[in-house]
Amino acid sequence: MTNALDLNAPVDTLAMEFTREFDAPVEALFRAHAEPELMKQWLGPHGLEMEITEWDFKSHGGYRYTHSNDEGTFGFNGTFHTVRDNEFILQTFEFEGAPDMVNIEYMWFEDLGNGRSRLRGRSICPNTEARDALLSSGMEGGMTEGYEKLDALLKSL
Repeated sequence: MTNALDLNAPVDTLAMEFTREFDAPVEALFRAHAEPELMKQWLGPHGLEMEITEWDFKSHGGYRYTHSNDEGTFGFNGTFHTVRDNEFILQTFEFEGAPDMVNIEYMWFEDLGNGRSRLRGRSICPNTEARDALLSSGMEGGMTEGYEKLDALLKSL
């Protein structure tokens, strides 16, 4: 089954929202977001190598990772504000190339039954310029490629 990414940015808001369904139980989908060795296998587009330098996956924990390719190394960091197993993650997200432009990200994990799940997300940017820059950066293509890699990973869990 093809599970397309639905990404939109409502007009006159600072938010981006997405929905994606997976042919995997919600527990496996959540685990792929919780365990660093699994995250490294799918987060980001093809052609990037990921290194996780900090990962404290719990409420009030934090993370830092880099993506690298021939063009350079790009760092990202944030705080996990709320983690509820198999249900919800609230975190901040900062691209270190644009300091002080921190997004607030909400992710809801939904059990659809029959071994299927849905991930819904909402990312709130600090201003419209930051939101529009993310949207024009190729973010949608990167998310699509990452979720395609996640589909393959989930088959092995």
